[in-house]
Amino acid sequence: MFKKFLVPTDGSTQSAKAVQGAIQLAGQVGGSLVALAVVEPYPFPAISESPYAGGSAAYEERALDLAKDHVEQVAAAAAKAGIPCETVVLHGLYPHEEIVAAALGRSCDAILMGTHGRRGISRLFAGSETQSVIGQSPIPVMVFR
Repeated sequence: MFKKFLVPTDGSTQSAKAVQGAIQLAGQVGGSLVALAVVEPYPFPAISESPYAGGSAAYEERALDLAKDHVEQVAAAAAKAGIPCETVVLHGLYPHEEIVAAALGRSCDAILMGTHGRRGISRLFAGSETQSVIGQSPIPVMVFR
């Protein structure tokens, strides 16, 4: 039934909760994980060309390094628990789309992810990647708070 789980991570505390839950669940069912981090593009392309800005290249390099670190942390935690784990780092403007596409492309049975738990007006303005994944995913999504 459910054996292969996609676990998106951004290194946050909420992400870590989902990782621990995913490891526990995969252990119980003899499953495996796919750890995913999505690198978003530099947010200020016009400013990036300014001689006063750090530039998009520096941002992209740092974001990629952080994403790799995040998925490697998941892989290390999974290995410690004896759970097979594939790591994936993707680039995308809309992380929720990359999350769903990665889950489907790797034949995952479910997506296990954290939420930042925004409420009220901040949720309206900031949006929710988790909410978007839930709305777009044709496979089950388990959310950890």
